[in-house]
Amino acid sequence: MLVLVLAMTQLIAKPADAAISCGQVDSNLAPCIPYLTTGTGEPAPKCCDGIRSLKANTATVDDRRAACACVKAAADHYPVKEDAASSLPTKCQVAISIPISKAINCET
Repeated sequence: MLVLVLAMTQLIAKPADAAISCGQVDSNLAPCIPYLTTGTGEPAPKCCDGIRSLKANTATVDDRRAACACVKAAADHYPVKEDAASSLPTKCQVAISIPISKAINCET
Protein backbone atom coordinates (compact mmCIF):
# COMPACT_ATOMS: atom_id res chain seq x y z
CA MET A 1 0.00 0.00 0.00
CA LEU A 2 2.88 2.36 0.82
CA VAL A 3 4.29 1.89 -2.68
CA LEU A 4 0.91 2.69 -4.23
CA VAL A 5 0.53 5.87 -2.18
CA LEU A 6 4.07 6.98 -2.99
CA ALA A 7 3.48 6.31 -6.68
CA MET A 8 0.24 8.27 -6.63
CA THR A 9 1.83 11.30 -4.98
CA GLN A 10 4.43 11.44 -7.75
CA LEU A 11 1.63 12.25 -10.17
CA ILE A 12 0.71 15.44 -8.33
CA ALA A 13 1.67 18.53 -10.29
CA LYS A 14 4.42 20.68 -8.92
CA PRO A 15 5.47 24.19 -9.89
CA ALA A 16 7.61 24.20 -13.03
CA ASP A 17 10.47 26.02 -11.28
CA ALA A 18 10.75 23.53 -8.43
CA ALA A 19 13.68 21.16 -8.57
CA ILE A 20 12.29 18.68 -6.02
CA SER A 21 9.79 15.97 -6.91
CA CYS A 22 7.16 14.24 -4.81
CA GLY A 23 9.15 11.05 -5.27
CA GLN A 24 12.13 12.67 -3.54
CA VAL A 25 9.96 14.05 -0.74
CA ASP A 26 8.23 10.70 -0.25
CA SER A 27 11.57 8.91 -0.18
CA ASN A 28 12.86 11.30 2.47
CA LEU A 29 9.77 10.94 4.66
CA ALA A 30 9.03 7.22 4.23
CA PRO A 31 11.14 6.24 7.29
CA CYS A 32 9.07 8.71 9.34
CA ILE A 33 5.71 7.03 8.71
CA PRO A 34 5.80 4.77 11.80
CA TYR A 35 6.52 7.75 14.06
CA LEU A 36 4.00 10.03 12.32
CA THR A 37 1.17 7.50 12.49
CA THR A 38 1.71 6.33 16.07
CA GLY A 39 2.98 9.54 17.62
CA THR A 40 4.94 7.54 20.16
CA GLY A 41 8.61 7.04 20.86
CA GLU A 42 11.29 8.77 18.87
CA PRO A 43 11.67 9.08 15.09
CA ALA A 44 14.09 6.61 13.55
CA PRO A 45 17.57 7.90 12.67
CA LYS A 46 16.77 7.36 8.96
CA CYS A 47 13.69 9.54 9.42
CA CYS A 48 15.83 12.38 10.77
CA ASP A 49 18.32 11.85 7.95
CA GLY A 50 15.39 12.24 5.54
CA ILE A 51 14.31 15.48 7.22
CA ARG A 52 17.87 16.82 6.86
CA SER A 53 17.93 15.79 3.21
CA LEU A 54 14.55 17.42 2.62
CA LYS A 55 15.85 20.65 4.13
CA ALA A 56 18.97 20.53 1.96
CA ASN A 57 16.90 19.98 -1.20
CA THR A 58 14.43 22.81 -0.63
CA ALA A 59 16.57 25.93 -0.92
CA THR A 60 14.09 28.01 -2.93
CA VAL A 61 10.55 29.15 -2.21
CA ASP A 62 9.32 27.13 -5.20
CA ASP A 63 11.04 24.03 -3.86
CA ARG A 64 9.48 24.52 -0.42
CA ARG A 65 6.00 25.04 -1.91
CA ALA A 66 6.36 21.93 -4.06
CA ALA A 67 7.63 19.88 -1.12
CA CYS A 68 4.82 21.22 1.07
CA ALA A 69 2.22 20.12 -1.50
CA CYS A 70 3.82 16.67 -1.66
CA VAL A 71 3.89 16.37 2.16
CA LYS A 72 0.25 17.46 2.38
CA ALA A 73 -0.83 14.96 -0.29
CA ALA A 74 1.05 12.12 1.39
CA ALA A 75 -0.33 13.06 4.82
CA ASP A 76 -3.86 12.74 3.41
CA HIS A 77 -3.22 9.01 2.86
CA TYR A 78 -2.08 8.17 6.38
CA PRO A 79 -3.57 8.64 9.85
CA VAL A 80 -0.89 11.20 10.72
CA LYS A 81 -0.91 12.42 14.31
CA GLU A 82 -0.70 16.21 14.07
CA ASP A 83 1.27 16.47 17.33
CA ALA A 84 3.86 14.01 16.02
CA ALA A 85 4.05 15.84 12.70
CA SER A 86 4.56 19.24 14.29
CA SER A 87 7.19 17.91 16.70
CA LEU A 88 9.18 15.96 14.10
CA PRO A 89 11.65 18.74 13.14
CA THR A 90 12.35 19.47 16.82
CA LYS A 91 12.79 15.79 17.65
CA CYS A 92 15.23 15.49 14.76
CA GLN A 93 16.93 18.76 15.74
CA VAL A 94 16.40 20.21 12.27
CA ALA A 95 15.03 23.69 11.63
CA ILE A 96 12.95 23.20 8.48
CA SER A 97 10.51 25.66 6.97
CA ILE A 98 8.22 23.01 5.48
CA PRO A 99 5.41 22.14 7.88
CA ILE A 100 4.46 18.49 8.02
CA SER A 101 0.69 18.74 8.29
CA LYS A 102 -2.55 18.04 6.45
CA ALA A 103 -3.93 21.46 7.33
CA ILE A 104 -1.21 23.76 6.00
CA ASN A 105 -1.67 26.27 3.20
CA CYS A 106 1.36 25.67 0.99
CA GLU A 107 1.00 28.99 -0.80
CA THR A 108 1.87 31.03 2.30
